[in-house]
Amino acid sequence: MLTFEVKSAEMTKSIFLAVGFIYFSLTSFGAKVDYSLSMDNPNSHYFQVEMEISAITVDELTVKMPVWAPGSYLVREFSKNLNLIHAFDMDGSEIEVDKLAKNAWKVSTKGHESITIRYEVYAFELSVRTSFLDDSHGYVNGTSMFMYIDGDRDQAGKLTINPHKDFKKISTALEKKGKNTFLFEDYDQLVDSPIEIGNQIEFHFQASGVDHTVAMYGEGNYDIPTLQRDMAKIVEAETIIMGENPNENYLFIIHNITVPSGGLEHKKSTTLEVNRWTYEGKAYLGFISLVAHEYFHLWNVKRMRPKALGPFDYDSENYTDLLWVMEGFTSYYDELVLRRAGFYSEDDYMAKLFSTINYVENQPGNLVQPVAHASFDAWIKAYRPTENSVNTTISYYSKGQILAAMLDLYIINKFQGKKSLDQFLQLLYADFYKKSDVGFTEAEFQSTLEKFLGEDMNWFFKDYVYGTKLVDYPKFFANVGLIIENTEKSAKPALGIRTSMNGGILTISTVYSGSTAENQGLSVNDEIIAVNGYRVDKDDFEDRIGKLKIGDEVEILIARDNIMKTYQLEMEGNQQSNFVFTPKFDAKSGALFNYWMRVDIR
Repeated sequence: MLTFEVKSAEMTKSIFLAVGFIYFSLTSFGAKVDYSLSMDNPNSHYFQVEMEISAITVDELTVKMPVWAPGSYLVREFSKNLNLIHAFDMDGSEIEVDKLAKNAWKVSTKGHESITIRYEVYAFELSVRTSFLDDSHGYVNGTSMFMYIDGDRDQAGKLTINPHKDFKKISTALEKKGKNTFLFEDYDQLVDSPIEIGNQIEFHFQASGVDHTVAMYGEGNYDIPTLQRDMAKIVEAETIIMGENPNENYLFIIHNITVPSGGLEHKKSTTLEVNRWTYEGKAYLGFISLVAHEYFHLWNVKRMRPKALGPFDYDSENYTDLLWVMEGFTSYYDELVLRRAGFYSEDDYMAKLFSTINYVENQPGNLVQPVAHASFDAWIKAYRPTENSVNTTISYYSKGQILAAMLDLYIINKFQGKKSLDQFLQLLYADFYKKSDVGFTEAEFQSTLEKFLGEDMNWFFKDYVYGTKLVDYPKFFANVGLIIENTEKSAKPALGIRTSMNGGILTISTVYSGSTAENQGLSVNDEIIAVNGYRVDKDDFEDRIGKLKIGDEVEILIARDNIMKTYQLEMEGNQQSNFVFTPKFDAKSGALFNYWMRVDIR
């Protein structure tokens, strides 16, 4: 039944895509768009955008603003940052513009072969998925800045940037043509090329035959020679995994700030946001792992990808069951690459992997939400967590990482250390990107894996991808000489809540499913006032609850909607999984373990 439903869904998606392509082909009319970007007053946080549209052959155009940024699966409604849209003919006379929808405007073009559209974008959210402008720099993520002509996104054009007089540098992966002019092949390439404008520090390194530029905004404790050496190691290790590097040049934009937002991938670049003091100790390894994650995406998601993820529908959600592959496999490799490049010891890597296993297996939502569903529902759940998310959802990053590791171990054993997950990804890359640059469906992903392995893998997908069955860790790890046990930690007394302090008020922010708190009446948003008759703050509360034993009774005074309530609770136990491994190698399993944990770059 599951296989039939998946294939039926894929057939429906294929028909939809085919119809969409026909519609796109019939409505394409070849108008050309050149853009200019200005920033007259950075302190206002407004960019000014002009669209010079030529070769118009129709009586009206519809221009649209994307609602989301590829790689960040949430409708963000970028048009909320636009004010009035104005259009002008070649003589400078204003022509009619009517708003059709939240992100769409109709422009009357009858009798005009060329027009200019002007608008402003308020940009004051510094993240990897939005745009930002102040007196220190400007950052542009294209989908939050540039509108497009509906039905006609495949034309080449140019972008002219007019930086504020105090900004001396422009960093982008777009092809440069003149001092501040850049070329794009189509709209997708334009908005897939983030732009840093300001006084950033730039440095370069060569790795795997590719020239890499790093544009550093903000002060930090980084050392350029160290970054050149270590980032090159990541590039070289990942290129070995995939067999080739498709780029001639690549750009890292790095924002060194106080509260960072992570990273976002692009085809020829990435933007990373990190804490400015991240470049030493354990934090530095976290930075290198982020570099590895976003760089690996240049293959996994930007080239080999689900059908839903390119060409994009910028108007609405782009659904796929495969984010556990796109993000989960990438998360697997961002840690494994640190081992392959010599940053991690074997013990370091195994500690990271088992930390992820135990995190996932102790999430209540892991028994509720299959990872395929977590992928599909990213738009409404992953980026919109609630106080109950821990009980009902699982991360496709973490769960996908575990499934990638299990598949890697399965492949290594199947081919006795001659092949690994690396070779499967190389096959996927060759079949769906290099041959025809098309995405794959869920069914095609599974069939490609089955072709690679030469066996039916429905058991894996049914139990672990579309189901919530406990992963058979002993089975997967045994072949590399690791004995796996779930040494469940002894049940400890626990209320099963998370709390937070806001304005001196201690509040319950999360209640875990099946916990003492849920079973006996406490609720999210309850204000905790006293324990056993004594007022408490967060530290007092944790100290008093931490001293209790299973079976002890405790009186908790709370306020709910300003109504005082007293609860007499009996402490229950909280059992947690704790998966551990014990090495037990023979000649065969030891060789397979060494193949898995090999170091490629020294």
